[in-house]
Amino acid sequence: MAVILIRADASPTIGTGHVMRCLAVAEALREQGHETLFAAVESTPAIDRRLSADGFRHVAIAGPVGEAADLAATRSLLRREHGSAVMIDGYRFGEAYRAGLQAAGARVLAWDDLGDGTPLHADLVVNAAPQASTLPYDAMAPGALLLLGPGYAPLRRELRLAARERRRPVGERRVLLVTFGGSDPLGLTGPVLEALAAGRPDGCRLVAAVGGSNPRAAELTELAVRLGRQFGVDLSVEVDCPRMGALMADSGLAVSAGGGTMGELAALTVPTLLVVTADNQAMASGDASALGWCAVLDARGNSPADAAAIIAAQALALWADAPRRQRMQDAAVALPLDGDGALRIARALTGPPPRVGSTGRRRTALA
Repeated sequence: MAVILIRADASPTIGTGHVMRCLAVAEALREQGHETLFAAVESTPAIDRRLSADGFRHVAIAGPVGEAADLAATRSLLRREHGSAVMIDGYRFGEAYRAGLQAAGARVLAWDDLGDGTPLHADLVVNAAPQASTLPYDAMAPGALLLLGPGYAPLRRELRLAARERRRPVGERRVLLVTFGGSDPLGLTGPVLEALAAGRPDGCRLVAAVGGSNPRAAELTELAVRLGRQFGVDLSVEVDCPRMGALMADSGLAVSAGGGTMGELAALTVPTLLVVTADNQAMASGDASALGWCAVLDARGNSPADAAAIIAAQALALWADAPRRQRMQDAAVALPLDGDGALRIARALTGPPPRVGSTGRRRTALA
């Protein structure tokens, strides 16, 4: 059986989102009977443990990321594994790398969040942002199969199943969730927890979901105990939470970085305060806010302490305004988002290439 190669990196600096959204598709590919292999120049022990625990093969390859040695190693893996396709996710792969990868002969699926005009040299392009169809992918990947919009938001299997359960109204969802991704490069989790605990939000349980790749994970666990005693609040830290679907389903409000977690929170209809912490998050976060299910706060350029004070003030105001949060949840329910994006991506990657129409533009239907 041919193998589908997944080329994505993770580190405390760049975060873990690239690998995690590829993992969602890898799960779907396995459900459909296909085998995958993760290849990384950079990874973290937590990500390696997660892939191993989930039964996925993963290998380390030569770097630096996006350079000649990386390309040669990736192409060598494709030959050795008789790879039929390769999924590439990251911002450090330049045009020469992408062109060289496509020249290896396997189908190339490129994740893209920017739509900045850079040639992608891909046979399939995925961008789950609400306004992705307005971006110039016809020029960036001529003739490619375009998988665009919220219907292609990749959810891991556990979250897909949780998204199919009955939605409870926000009044029954008593968790105020804080999550800044797998590694929280800006170090916002601790300052935000301190500011929220000091505000003593009424009738909620504060939970921070922290990735095992976060170098401050142990410190944050200790902080939660101290803050709980100091302010008399119900506060806990979940490291590499194995039940994120259930946790999100219990959340009446989430404070989240504006990255890949967006699609998960929207699918679980969680009213959310999205915090833009990096340039690549700004466009999709703004698009999401326009749909009404979330509010957006831009933390770029602020110190962690200053950003935390602003974030906590807005989160506490949202928590106190249950009618607004219910309207946000209702807006999420109305989204064209059923949680099956990973399944659609997997089918598109492994199915026969569709015919190119008279415009040269190829696109999949949501089915």
